[in-house]
Amino acid sequence: MKDNALITLSKQFAIDIINLCVEIKKRSGNLLYDQLLRAGTSIGANIHEGNYASSRADFINKFRIALKECYETEYWMDVFKEAGWIKDFEHKGLKAKCNKLRILLITSIKTADSAEHK
Repeated sequence: MKDNALITLSKQFAIDIINLCVEIKKRSGNLLYDQLLRAGTSIGANIHEGNYASSRADFINKFRIALKECYETEYWMDVFKEAGWIKDFEHKGLKAKCNKLRILLITSIKTADSAEHK
């Protein structure tokens, strides 16, 4: 099921982001890693919360928030890569996961949205 894949992927992505932020802190000592940590771990939290939504509209709203967090996470990953805080291989792997999450979220939102308007 897509929902199970989305939950599994978002949880693994959050763990990857946590581990990356620990490394960024060690490498640079910079506190900006907190921005990436918050956005990257918020994706899965919103997906999880959306799965227990009180209505279809609430579900869609939580998944839209998760989608926004995907975009913010991608922004911070790009900034940190360009600043030299993330290695190229780390960036590529995480960006691929972020893109997959985004595609799954968009699909889920469209499906739920079209079902709501029928």
